[in-house]
Amino acid sequence: MVDPDVRFLLANERTLLAWIRTGLAVVAGGVALTQIGHSSDTKGVIGIAAMLLGGFMAVVGYIRYQAADKAIRRGELPTIGHEPIIQAGSVAVIAFALVVTHFLGIW
Repeated sequence: MVDPDVRFLLANERTLLAWIRTGLAVVAGGVALTQIGHSSDTKGVIGIAAMLLGGFMAVVGYIRYQAADKAIRRGELPTIGHEPIIQAGSVAVIAFALVVTHFLGIW
């Protein structure tokens, strides 16, 4: 086992916290969609999808944190993974769905 540079470990922890903050923000947006304004099935479905996505982001952040921690302690680079593209794509899909439902008057 390699004696890791503490700066890398702390940077990894800050990255985990960023994943959790992002997840919490997406969950909060989902809650807002389901609770604020006029009742709409479409808005509720999108809100629930956002809440699930936010929870997914927090879990994925922790999994990536653990994998990066192990790699850093072995003196290796962490793997890139597909999670960031899934996160970005999911947020883009939810944003697109919100725009479409707004302009179609389904909102």
